[in-house]
Amino acid sequence: MAMRMSSLFLRTLRENPADAEVPSHQLLVRAGYIRRVSPGIYTWLPLGLKVLKRVEQIVREEMDEIGSQELLFPALLPREPYEATGRWSEYGANLFRLKDRREGDYLLGPTHEEMFTLLVKDMFSSYKDLPLALYQIQTKY
Repeated sequence: MAMRMSSLFLRTLRENPADAEVPSHQLLVRAGYIRRVSPGIYTWLPLGLKVLKRVEQIVREEMDEIGSQELLFPALLPREPYEATGRWSEYGANLFRLKDRREGDYLLGPTHEEMFTLLVKDMFSSYKDLPLALYQIQTKY
């Protein structure tokens, strides 16, 4: 069912927001695609979310076309893989860290390379299983 523009949850802005310095950021906010919640955190508004989902769909179609397989890792990840690669300390204050109720260290995944390599290492043991093309579409922190 098509929605009328008059009933769309949309408000555009005439002026650039004071906190938006990059032209693309200014346009996204002014056009009513996103709204700022706090520094670096945005809400996807209906029109922006439609565009985001369409871009994801195009990426999925293209990745599937070349034989890639989509998977999805959790956003909350254990410390150990990032400690092993040195990224736990390398990222410093830029890494969002937290502890669980048992004092275990976790982080919000800025990247998932460690998780991809651990998964493939765990599931495959021979070069005959390669090549392998995997991808994910997810928010990074």
